[in-house]
Amino acid sequence: MKKIHLLMMIIAAAIIGGCKKDNYPGGVPGPTIAVLDLRAVYKGSDITLNEENMSGAKQFVGVVISDPSSRNLAAGNVVVQNYGRNKLLRGINLVLGAAAANYAAGDSVQVIVTGSTLTRVNGTLSITGLSESAITKLGKVNYSVVRAANAAAIMAAPDTYESTLISISNAITEPEPVAGDTYAGNKMINDGFGKMTMHTEANASFAGTELPASANFIGIAVVGADGKIQLWPRRINEIRPLPLVKPSPIIITGYLTNPPSNDNNYEYIQLKATRDIDFAVNNFSLVTCNNAGSGPVPVNGWAIGDARSYKFNITSGTVKKGQYFYVGGFKNIFGAASTDMGASVWGNSTLYSNVNGADFGTATSNLLANSGNIAGIAVFQGTTVNASTVPLDVIMYGGAGNFYSAGPPEVGYRVTNNDYYGTINPITGASQNFYGSGTNTQKLGYPANENFVQLGGVYDAVSGRWTTPRTLISIPLTKTTPVTTLEVADNFTKIVN
Repeated sequence: MKKIHLLMMIIAAAIIGGCKKDNYPGGVPGPTIAVLDLRAVYKGSDITLNEENMSGAKQFVGVVISDPSSRNLAAGNVVVQNYGRNKLLRGINLVLGAAAANYAAGDSVQVIVTGSTLTRVNGTLSITGLSESAITKLGKVNYSVVRAANAAAIMAAPDTYESTLISISNAITEPEPVAGDTYAGNKMINDGFGKMTMHTEANASFAGTELPASANFIGIAVVGADGKIQLWPRRINEIRPLPLVKPSPIIITGYLTNPPSNDNNYEYIQLKATRDIDFAVNNFSLVTCNNAGSGPVPVNGWAIGDARSYKFNITSGTVKKGQYFYVGGFKNIFGAASTDMGASVWGNSTLYSNVNGADFGTATSNLLANSGNIAGIAVFQGTTVNASTVPLDVIMYGGAGNFYSAGPPEVGYRVTNNDYYGTINPITGASQNFYGSGTNTQKLGYPANENFVQLGGVYDAVSGRWTTPRTLISIPLTKTTPVTTLEVADNFTKIVN
């Protein structure tokens, strides 16, 4: 043991002595800095860039996203967006004066920034004092990374989005344009998540173009002198007008997926009328889909039937604008022997565990999934539902499963234009009519425990738009919970206009 201990001491001494002798200095800093890190050098006041404050770097690389041909950018500016890790994507504005006209969207550039100044010009974080000799064109790329984001997220984190290419989908202009209204100047757009200013310079190539009432807008996020971020459209062909959303007479406002002890016939969906309805005159239907165990892609969409979708017809009774009503099994709030909801309006009360659905769907003990694969609820005008029928309103929730195929032919669960889904891709302009297609991937989670899901939100019954999107509110229930718990609260679904 003594010999081993002595040997270990000799080896340790040799290692220490070797380290002292070599005096290895560590890695050498690279010459290129990411725009994310370059922006972080700015601490609120002008700073001259050098290798010391850029951790040994002297340059950055990126792709020009501004388009001088459209003239919708402050004169003399070029916006360059960094690429690489998409989540860390950032951009920066270069003040180049007359030389800015030499740089077009898609130019890949290397910019030596040592000796230049990082500052804010009219609110925009910019690099000034650059000579054109500091910029080298590396080539041309034929694509741009466009980040889809909602107005609330952009307004909440301007530094994250400033000087990058963004897409705001399914937005309306406020107030609604009248004949002769154009892009020129500041216009307010609202995507349901928040409101944001869209700016077009008076001499922009599309300044005199008629302003759409609703569109998917792509542009550069620019911070103004007031510190607020704006959307500056880059090209007119990147603004894709949409048809105004058709108001839905019925919207989905909540559901109970997991009553205590036994789900059989005790699950239900809560809905709200956006106008007075006599169901005997104007028929509707509601379909639930449940993809437990998955199986093949639903070729017939919501009408797949069997154990995967179940249909209720709503053909009798009346409901008033702003009134909640229900579709499901027994009229109890939280399973057997719980509060009687018989005094509430029911569009349909069918014992779905004992009776097959109207036209399709086998009797089921699991109408609304409470775990596992994707599930959904859709409301339809009329009582005919097939692979081509488009819902009035739809909500998807849960996990994954086999629910969509791009084909051809494209098949799956059809969606509509609402607060979660859109039938036109906001980035590419392509049609996306199914859940799982393009950007139609949003879904709600499962509620905590056995709670009721209240969706909340604010719905404009005139425009058909959600001015405040629905969010999952998990409401605990008991056997004695009154019905008012599901219907009376400030954050519950509101109908306006």
